[in-house]
Amino acid sequence: MATNLKSLAKDTAIYGVSSIFGRFLNYLLVPLYTATLSAASGGYGVITNLYAWTALLLVILTFGMETTFFRFANKQEEDAPTVYSTTLLAVGATALMFVAAVLGFLPAISAALGYEDHQWWVASMAIIVAMDAFQAIPFAYLRYQKKALKFAAFKLAFIFINILLNLLYFLILPKLKWNLFGIYDADFTLDVGYVFYINLATTGVINLLFWKELFCIKWRFDGALLKRMLGYSWPILVLGIAGILNQAADKILFPIIYEAADQQKQLGIYGAAVKIAMIMALITQAFRYAYEPFVFGKSKDKDNKETYAKAMKYFIMFTLFAFLAVIAGMDVLKHIIAPDYWEGLKVVPIVMAAEIFMGVYFNLSFWYKLIDKTIWGAVFSFAGCAVLFAINILCVPTYGYMACAWGGFAGYGTAMVLSYFVGQKYYPIAYPMKDIGIYTALAAALFALMQWHPFGSAALDTVYRCALMMVFFGAMFKREHMGAMFAKLPVVGKLFR
Repeated sequence: MATNLKSLAKDTAIYGVSSIFGRFLNYLLVPLYTATLSAASGGYGVITNLYAWTALLLVILTFGMETTFFRFANKQEEDAPTVYSTTLLAVGATALMFVAAVLGFLPAISAALGYEDHQWWVASMAIIVAMDAFQAIPFAYLRYQKKALKFAAFKLAFIFINILLNLLYFLILPKLKWNLFGIYDADFTLDVGYVFYINLATTGVINLLFWKELFCIKWRFDGALLKRMLGYSWPILVLGIAGILNQAADKILFPIIYEAADQQKQLGIYGAAVKIAMIMALITQAFRYAYEPFVFGKSKDKDNKETYAKAMKYFIMFTLFAFLAVIAGMDVLKHIIAPDYWEGLKVVPIVMAAEIFMGVYFNLSFWYKLIDKTIWGAVFSFAGCAVLFAINILCVPTYGYMACAWGGFAGYGTAMVLSYFVGQKYYPIAYPMKDIGIYTALAAALFALMQWHPFGSAALDTVYRCALMMVFFGAMFKREHMGAMFAKLPVVGKLFR
């Protein structure tokens, strides 16, 4: 079991470094956008709204085939290359039909979304989400082959190219007042549309990197296999839709429900503040990339439940530590966004707590995937989604984006609790609830103390909050006997021997 956990930790580190480092680099775009697109302009609100739509559409266009691919590729009776090519053809065909439909009804769709004067924004995002859906399968294939470094390299390549083009168009060219091959109009005011056009170009470049995964394989299509896979995947699709609605519905619904004249401004403030909270999403995403193939590969081992229980505890421990780290460094991290967006910082702890709930729910979700009862995931996620929708519809008109934050908190909390109790009936796992409870209570107490600003100085108060954060680390260090683990490390280990 120790070897398995080390393998999981190694893959999580590779995925995590690429994901966290990549997202950190991507954060460079947040101060860039918030500095060049003021809160009052509503430009960042447009970005927040359209990317929420693409997140939902990406789930629909992949229709649960990433998880389904892992499940079937790991079955002894199935041929993994056939599973891969069949999955790739199915998702690719769906993506092509989607693009054709959007372009065919582009004026009507743009008007319905409120962007009738900017149809190419909508067209660009449709093509982007179709390419992203198609790329999801080669990326899943890299994870299946345990090619974590190649996976990370492709992800980072996208981010570097995207950042460079954004810096070029939003920062460098406006100062130089150059007309770049007729593409950049020096007399044109900075347009949020450049964000989408750059994303389109970058996504297209990444498609080219998958030449080996696309052209160096034996293409086979097995209709009977696809039918079996769809039978497994459709509940995951429903689950995915409900899950992404928990993340994106508030940003989709906000312009509809919040009818004030400054709706795009308020949505932009909320969207920018949420970016700071997304460190929690980075951790859960990195964990998921390594954990999903690990779980299905581990499902035949006798000690699998014990491993899952320990993995859950470590996940909660380190996400709580990350939560406290963000709160401790808030006076520094807030500079990621421009000052006219700072009023939204009050949502950060709420959104981060919701992300922890989502991560726990993801870890819990494997019980119904392993017994092929994925319909339960749809039930739990829709229950959480119903709570989120109710809070948004009832409270956003009065409380604005604060209701969005609390809606996500309550929605994920509902799904998490339901999954735990039902899972203990169908696939009981002895999670270390005492340890989890102790760490959660300690983190809550330290967070409460962090809300006190005893010195009235940003620098000294940050030191105070960092000291509280280290109290949590000290508790982990002592209770989990981390000294013995660190003692095995080169150079640093001498300090613990």
